[in-house]
Amino acid sequence: MLPLRDDNPTSRTAWITLAIIALNVVAFLAWEPTFKSQDQQQTFFFCRAEIPYEVTHRTDLGDGGPQAVREIAKEFHESLPQARADQRFLRRECGHKAWWQSIFVAMFLHGGWLHIGGNMLFLWVFGNNVEDKLGRLRYLLFYLAAGVVASLAQLAIAPNSIVPNLGASGAIAGVLGAYLVMFPRRRVYTVIIFFLITAVYLPAWLVLGAWFVLQVFSGVGALGSKVNTGGGVAFFAHIGGFAFGALLALLFFPKERFRDRPPPRRPDLGGRRWPPWRRRPAPPPWERGTGGPWGS
Repeated sequence: MLPLRDDNPTSRTAWITLAIIALNVVAFLAWEPTFKSQDQQQTFFFCRAEIPYEVTHRTDLGDGGPQAVREIAKEFHESLPQARADQRFLRRECGHKAWWQSIFVAMFLHGGWLHIGGNMLFLWVFGNNVEDKLGRLRYLLFYLAAGVVASLAQLAIAPNSIVPNLGASGAIAGVLGAYLVMFPRRRVYTVIIFFLITAVYLPAWLVLGAWFVLQVFSGVGALGSKVNTGGGVAFFAHIGGFAFGALLALLFFPKERFRDRPPPRRPDLGGRRWPPWRRRPAPPPWERGTGGPWGS
């Protein structure tokens, strides 16, 4: 399922969400060696992205000594002399990498066009509404905290892995978890690919709940096959970020409550936008409150 938009208008421009999207796009196009060779891209990720081994041992692979050499040899099925050569290469190319900074830097790095495209689509569809309700500063702090928690969740599964972890999906998963709790009944226009391709409106709880269940099953399957990243996807970062966002939203964030009445839909203007100097059409009686015949 691929969400395209939601039936949930905002009251103000989501500047923080737009800024995060812009930073990710600029980093992908102007900082990462996106248009260079695969070897250059991999070297860049080893030098900039979060590596679990470096975080748990509080040192970078280049300065990690014999223990880091053994982990390199184990991860890549190399001989110790080859692993030592790899370590010298990382020391020369990366210098003294700040492992703690890599946790935050990794949130703005992506491994390919589909990776960044999918992440930014999910962030825009669901992030603008969460920002609208939380306010800009609280939303920014929440986004960064969700990214850190997601990284720690993946770290707990494979603390000695030397495979770089990167991407905004852990932080975005926190936004998805918060949206699920805050706006469960809002409709999401979703593309469904199952034999045929169709687009329908589905409630947010179904779209995001199905996404979370898929991450759980995929993560458990990755554990069973002893592949810590699930073939390149950090499923447990998604799970940890989503659970963190849902828990915080459940405890602290504002939530919509419509009782038995369905949530209001975005007005259908037939492709037209009402000029600011003209009044919008009056809402129907059932959306005007309960204090009198027409509400108050």
